[in-house]
Amino acid sequence: MNYFELFSFSPSFDVDTALLAHRYRDLQKAVHPDKFAHSTEQDKRLAVQRTAQINDGFQTLKNPVLRAEHLLALKGIVLSHESTTVKDTAFLIQQMQWRESLEDITDSHAPDDLISDLNQSFTDYSLLITSTLARLLESEEQSDWLLAADHVRKLKFMVKLQDELIKVEDALFDND
Repeated sequence: MNYFELFSFSPSFDVDTALLAHRYRDLQKAVHPDKFAHSTEQDKRLAVQRTAQINDGFQTLKNPVLRAEHLLALKGIVLSHESTTVKDTAFLIQQMQWRESLEDITDSHAPDDLISDLNQSFTDYSLLITSTLARLLESEEQSDWLLAADHVRKLKFMVKLQDELIKVEDALFDND
């Protein structure tokens, strides 16, 4: 299913999330199963299926990583359930440095500063990846789509790192 078509958007990495939310509410109202309470069982079942599609589409399009994966899938590059790793040596070295910094937080005399610095570093790098990703996804060249897939993998890693940072930060607060 093409979720961009479902929500009447042109396939693009840049999506107006406010308009997406508005269209989501409109679609939900139109197919809500309660509207089909006195309909046939088939109509009820279709309403439930359509509601599920709308929910899945909304979750996909509002999340940048899922949106990028969906765009790539529409172009024939499926990333879900893959085991391909990033081969960018500079990124791999940066990953190791970030992981070491994450481990250093609990023993640091100034954990708040380290958390702040890491958070800023994660944000800066994610913005860089995202801007490049948007450009690559607009391309008509398959070589750019393959590069975009690598950027999605990097962005997924950044999301995981950000989650780990939040867990470390929460653990510090729990120990206070």
